[in-house]
Amino acid sequence: MTSDVLDLAGIGAGPFNLSVAALLDPIEEVKALFLDRSPRFAWHAGLMLPDARLQTSWLKDLVSAVAPTSPYSFTAYLVARKRFYRFLNAGFDRVLRREFADYLSWVAERLDTVRFGVEVRELDFADGAFTLHCSDGTRRARNLVLATGVRPFVPEWARPHLGPTCFHAGRIATLAPDLAGKRVAVVGGGQTGAEVFLHAISDGAGAPERVFWLSRRPNFEPIDETAFTNEYFTPGYVRRFYELPTSRKARIVEQQKLAGDGISVETIREIYQRLYVAQCLESRDPAALMPNREVVALEPGTGGWLLTARNGLTGTLETIAADVVILATGFAGAFPDCLGRLAERIRFDAQGRFRLSAAFAVEWDGPPANRIYAQNLGRYSHGIAEPQLSVMAWRGATIVNDLLGRPAYDTDDAPDLVAWDAAGADAGPTIGSPRLHHALGA
Repeated sequence: MTSDVLDLAGIGAGPFNLSVAALLDPIEEVKALFLDRSPRFAWHAGLMLPDARLQTSWLKDLVSAVAPTSPYSFTAYLVARKRFYRFLNAGFDRVLRREFADYLSWVAERLDTVRFGVEVRELDFADGAFTLHCSDGTRRARNLVLATGVRPFVPEWARPHLGPTCFHAGRIATLAPDLAGKRVAVVGGGQTGAEVFLHAISDGAGAPERVFWLSRRPNFEPIDETAFTNEYFTPGYVRRFYELPTSRKARIVEQQKLAGDGISVETIREIYQRLYVAQCLESRDPAALMPNREVVALEPGTGGWLLTARNGLTGTLETIAADVVILATGFAGAFPDCLGRLAERIRFDAQGRFRLSAAFAVEWDGPPANRIYAQNLGRYSHGIAEPQLSVMAWRGATIVNDLLGRPAYDTDDAPDLVAWDAAGADAGPTIGSPRLHHALGA
């Protein structure tokens, strides 16, 4: 075990912890290390279909919102890759997800504080520091930041049947299943379901015989990206939401679902145009669009699967026969497996979620100077923007400021355009403002 104690240890090195690492890079007083068990950087590799695109502006990268001159911005990446002008000339409405993933990997390769291929197996705390029991030894750190990503959500009716012909969409790019001539059921009406469906019906000679697209939603609904809705994805709104009574938050999050979990208008248009060409110009009927269906059962059928779905419009049960079932049923934030005995010291809310401070620090019974920060686990404390890329750099800066006990980054924004409460356009106190204590210790 090394005798040096880290000021901050990051568990996970996906986009959110990369943001913290990039923002800490110029701050020499902080000794930080970010560990990830993957052998190399990978961001939703199983979902990296060729034409998949971000639903977020490329300006909302790891650093630009708080450090626009950082060498770790997406603009700096374009310049380094010698494609700045060509990127601009291409006029992408949406950045290809594979290019943004390449940007993230480019940053990870340049940060000396990021290590891949190291698994943190268990955490505990003693003598003023956390102990990280890792696959390559033991480390100690005064503070932690947890960002271990999300896990595929698999409905209960599908769990006993997972295999080569029934799988979560998060594996489709790595599995590369042969769908040619088969009956395929895609379950899920969000952006992932739309991308999987579009990919399937666009596969030319390798296209399925027929694709059934089922969704619980009443229709295949677009994401709401209008200007005022996008105010939900600003620091000012995150602050306002955090201050709300806990009893009100879950209902508000559900009301705002389509602000962050709808289908991009471009994808909807492309799907409709593909189906128009197939049905009206080529006399083919490659798909059945089935919204307002809730799958209630899945069982083996003759040479494939039988799905039973309840039609929300008519109330009747319907049966769909498919050879392959693809679950575009989303992802859920998950507590790190390595919490171990430390979990007994953490305070959870009534729903079993972390209780987070305004600066994303977990409530626990240890010394206040030793912080456990958590990212992508605050949807119901900080609002729908928290799991998104939209406030990634701002949140990273908020954590850095709180760690230092001083404002290394300006996390203020312009006054709110929308008067969310009686305070009107006054943004109020800044999250992550200077603290009386110094979190780094002696």
